[in-house]
Amino acid sequence: MTVNLLAINIGNTHTWSGTYVDDELVASNRFENRSSQDVGAGIKDAFGPLQDRSDAVVLLASVAPPAAERLQQVVAETLGVKLLRVERDVPIPIGRQLDPEAIVGEDRLLNVAAAYHTLKQSCVVVDAGTTITIDFVDGAGTFHGGAIGPGVQMMLESMHRYTAQLPEVEFTAPEEPIGHNTTQAMCSGVFHGLRGMVRELVEHYAEQVGSYPIVVATGGNAEVLFGKYELVERIVPELTLMGMAISLRCAIEARDG
Repeated sequence: MTVNLLAINIGNTHTWSGTYVDDELVASNRFENRSSQDVGAGIKDAFGPLQDRSDAVVLLASVAPPAAERLQQVVAETLGVKLLRVERDVPIPIGRQLDPEAIVGEDRLLNVAAAYHTLKQSCVVVDAGTTITIDFVDGAGTFHGGAIGPGVQMMLESMHRYTAQLPEVEFTAPEEPIGHNTTQAMCSGVFHGLRGMVRELVEHYAEQVGSYPIVVATGGNAEVLFGKYELVERIVPELTLMGMAISLRCAIEARDG
């Protein structure tokens, strides 16, 4: 079973699109949410390879409801294609062991679904974006939840906002742990603090379940934080888009029997 899909994932800061033709990701793009015109034009271009595919599907995931409503209108006006929504129309194929009142972002569920369906074993998924999430899925494919912390820029901005003298800083990975000026010190604290948080949580997860899981990272800051970190075995920038393609494929297979 192959899919022809335009996957659109709206995050807090950016929107990602992925174009799948016969199950192959042929293009992926990222747009800033603040420019709805750019997002609309980018989505139209991304759909180009699928124009002649009668079975093409446009599937949307979002953690930002207002942006999702705006994009739904853009898709209807520019593509003339019915837009399907993750979870509402296409369920995410991952088990869940969560509190009954828990509301989990679609991106987190898509990430763990993609990781589990690819690896077929327990794993931790680290998504380093606006926030950073460290999520656990067990060997039976059940998502148990995880941890949420502030991301790189959020940490830097909070230090600037809530102190009198710390400057506004653009993040760069430190060359050494000891910062020799304020900017270096702030970047070092963020860099090693986030890596340390991930290691601490992964070790606690391993203790709780009795085995050490594979750690997979994704998100806009994954490479700069974990590119040379031995704890993280794989960095997969398109993990959320992969989860959307897997979800659609599973839904089609369930429908067709």
